[in-house]
Amino acid sequence: MSATQQNDTVADPRVREAKVTIPVYGQLPFVPERASGCHIFTKDGRRILDLYGAHAVAALGYGHPRLIHALNEQSNRLLFQSNAVALEVRAEAAEKLIGIAPQGIDRVFFVNSGAEANENALRMACMATGRKKVLSITQGFHGRTAAAATVTWNSEKWYGFPSHPFAVEFIPRDDPAAATEMISNEIAAVIFEPVQGVAGAYDLSSEFLETLRTATRRHGVILIADEVQSGMGRCGQFFAVQVHHIEPDILTSAKALGGGIPCGAVLCSHHMASQFGPGDLGSTFGGGPLACVAITATIDTIKAENLLQNVRQREAQIREHSVVGPVVKIQGMGLLLGLVCDRPAIEVRDALLEHDVLTGTSNDPAVLRILAPLVIEAAQIDHLTHALRTLAPPTN
Repeated sequence: MSATQQNDTVADPRVREAKVTIPVYGQLPFVPERASGCHIFTKDGRRILDLYGAHAVAALGYGHPRLIHALNEQSNRLLFQSNAVALEVRAEAAEKLIGIAPQGIDRVFFVNSGAEANENALRMACMATGRKKVLSITQGFHGRTAAAATVTWNSEKWYGFPSHPFAVEFIPRDDPAAATEMISNEIAAVIFEPVQGVAGAYDLSSEFLETLRTATRRHGVILIADEVQSGMGRCGQFFAVQVHHIEPDILTSAKALGGGIPCGAVLCSHHMASQFGPGDLGSTFGGGPLACVAITATIDTIKAENLLQNVRQREAQIREHSVVGPVVKIQGMGLLLGLVCDRPAIEVRDALLEHDVLTGTSNDPAVLRILAPLVIEAAQIDHLTHALRTLAPPTN
């Protein structure tokens, strides 16, 4: 190997990361140098259409001027302050969130991530009810912290902790009869994703969600909607429960919440919030100034640019034109879609990447996930459809 080749290898971030980080991520074979709109530009000169949106985080795409302006202005004014003082930007972000939330939600607790939001939601439910058992839904994913992982399907493969913080059972998804039978006055909470993202963008039925709401109300059980992946406009309304006209007791949000800035939130009713006081909840970085202006800018942009309508239009376009090539069926909602394939989804993902189209896989080996930015354009969806058409038939 020449000296130049050795220097190139040393400079490769994949090589450098491998030497100094814990090897827990499977990484894709390109290195982003910059990104703009819905495109990633790599160090070796590629222009990749990003339909995965950095795990559904990049709701506004990359470099949106409204978001960048808000962050620059705030960082020059006040980079950080803690929850020990009130902030106008925090009050504004909370007001904006309440303004788009389902009916009955009028309080916010800011955190940093989806797992932290779900962790706190579960703790709030246990504290409020005094009960020691939680129900979740089969195939669901809620995070990797202690409580969030406890209610995540099949987490025993990587859970790691010596015990769970509470008892948990799993309701078979889309089984209203089982839900009615399992929900009782011994249960603290039922947690669910309206669209199960990691499971392959599987959208739970309205009948099932209505049964969860009816049964939890009957038995005084807290209903938690995990909208970490499905929320912030991704499903054609600000939150997917609004499509089903379901009003949860607690709703969690993260990922797209700040358009790329790490942040999360637990939203609940005034009645739920009134049961907690100083010291019951806490977060050092939750509700920091940069996160708050990012939340406000994201919500304002979704409204100003009519992105909810764009999501619904692009979903209709994908459903009408993209059942081609390896795709045999489409599930999910909005721009949280699962493309069911006639071959392993990882093969389709890799083949699309050769056409400079980035998508994602899921826990279902046959399902390819689309988590495109909400600003995606019709011509960019056409690019996906064309790329799918060009893929060769399965080898067997």
